[in-house]
Amino acid sequence: MHRQQLLQLLTNYKPIDPVELAFKQRMIDFVQTYSDCFERSLALGHMTASAWLLNQDRTQALVMLHTKLDKWVQLGGHCDGDSDILAVAIKEAQEESGIQEIISLSPEIFDIDIHLIPSNAREAAHYHYDVRFLLGVIGDQQFVQNRESKELRWISKHRAELLTDSSSVTRMFDKWCQK
Repeated sequence: MHRQQLLQLLTNYKPIDPVELAFKQRMIDFVQTYSDCFERSLALGHMTASAWLLNQDRTQALVMLHTKLDKWVQLGGHCDGDSDILAVAIKEAQEESGIQEIISLSPEIFDIDIHLIPSNAREAAHYHYDVRFLLGVIGDQQFVQNRESKELRWISKHRAELLTDSSSVTRMFDKWCQK
């Protein structure tokens, strides 16, 4: 998926609320303005890809307690120059879960979010323009934790299991519960 394909996906995306509608327009403007939007070197922000990863029977989603952010979030990460954003979401889900047999459950965007990453020892504060896809495990669903997470956990559609009230994550949870 190249820049034009991402713009087409974003154009076709149907936001569920005014917040997502604003994210959609900001993201389209960002991709149109910055030809290097997939590069981490773009200091003001860059594209990232995430996964709402479901188990084999689609009754649980995998979330992680992010090491650097110390927050429960979905799996995902930087594009690092790769404009095939769906492939990046799958690769990041594989790397962060240790599960290799992962497929896209839809070629369409599942969710979008723009969030500020606070400054740290390595970089100034910047934005992640995050495109999220609905993915599924098709084989062994035993995960292997790596250094990017303090913990990985399968959660069901019971809100108490979510462990975050961040709208960035709860919006995906709610979409999944409505499926």
